Amino acid sequence: MSPTIRRVAVFCASSPGVDPGLSRATYDVGRGLAGRGIGLVYGGGGHGLMREVSQGALDAGGEVLGVIPRSMIEREWGRDDLTELHVVETMHERKAMMADLADAFLCLPGGLGTLEEVIEVWSWRYIGFNDDPVGFLNLGGTWTPLLDALDGLADAGFIRREVLEDVVVAEDLDAALAGLTARLGVTPGAKLG
Repeated sequence: MSPTIRRVAVFCASSPGVDPGLSRATYDVGRGLAGRGIGLVYGGGGHGLMREVSQGALDAGGEVLGVIPRSMIEREWGRDDLTELHVVETMHERKAMMADLADAFLCLPGGLGTLEEVIEVWSWRYIGFNDDPVGFLNLGGTWTPLLDALDGLADAGFIRREVLEDVVVAEDLDAALAGLTARLGVTPGAKLG
């Protein structure tokens, strides 16, 4: 029996950004995951694109697991209407729990926090700390400049080409899920350097 994705950890912005189309597309990702019977694991936020992806999944009757640091709850950044909300003390605990709860990671548009999260789990996969596949859903070409920069780092010899080839880059949810599913149970060469 081939492996399947039960839950996807989604990283995305806690702000809506300037393009209203990204809010709708992010909402549709949440609905799309729920419609396929795939649970959503996310940072537990109640604003911006984080709100949209979680609301889309909830509206479609999906499982939504939030993981949020206590300090963010105290600032009223979280939601209390999720399937489960896990409150942790640190960002490190948040990311570790999200990794434990999910089978794959998918990065939607976001800023520094989103970028930090996806790069960390991608590096975890590369060095063998976690074997869950990582993907970028490149809505509106948001991640194209970053991916181009990473390609330049590979050309310069700082990132192995197979690391870039292992990450899924897709323009739509179906392609992203197909790529992530194909990489389940496949561990890239865990070589340092």
